[in-house]
Amino acid sequence: MADDARRTQVVEAATAAVDELGVSVGTAQIAERAGIPRPHVYRYVESREHLDALVARQAATLLLDHVRPAFLTPGTGHEIVHGILTSTVEWAAAHPNLYRFMAQRPQTPGEHSARFGRTRFLDVVASSIGAYLRGTDITVSVPEGLLAGLIGMADGTIVWWLDHQDERQDAMVNRLTRQTEAVVRDALNSVGIQVPEDLRLDPQA
Repeated sequence: MADDARRTQVVEAATAAVDELGVSVGTAQIAERAGIPRPHVYRYVESREHLDALVARQAATLLLDHVRPAFLTPGTGHEIVHGILTSTVEWAAAHPNLYRFMAQRPQTPGEHSARFGRTRFLDVVASSIGAYLRGTDITVSVPEGLLAGLIGMADGTIVWWLDHQDERQDAMVNRLTRQTEAVVRDALNSVGIQVPEDLRLDPQA
């Protein structure tokens, strides 16, 4: 088997192992799932850090595949944010270990330049905002730092909920939606942009 195919096999095995067993899964367990001897794992990836980065990218891809339809759904700002967060939380509830794995990883310059993990999600969020606003008179460049802060807030809220289950899922999503809307509206207001609450946005218009 070619090295690229074997690397894919190792990454898929590691992703499945994290999903099932948690973020502290060991290399031996990954190798067993991949069907190769433990020392052979590092023939196909540079290090455990490299493997973890590839798993984060794979997990981000799985999350994006689930959430992407929500990014294409027309609606008011509230409806759009609520739909995206509902879909995100659905995936996190189904894959709590993978979500924790992504959320706890530091965003290093190397991962940013490679567009790994959460940074790939930022790309989709940023491009989706542009698509939603394309059919309006609103022109705004959203700082990546703002988007990163919003994702950090979402990660913290969702991981807390996964760990504690101290409120209903829908109640948590509703609360996080209100908080996200407040941050976005404040950012828009700071540059003199007022978005009517009943304005319907369509990314495919």
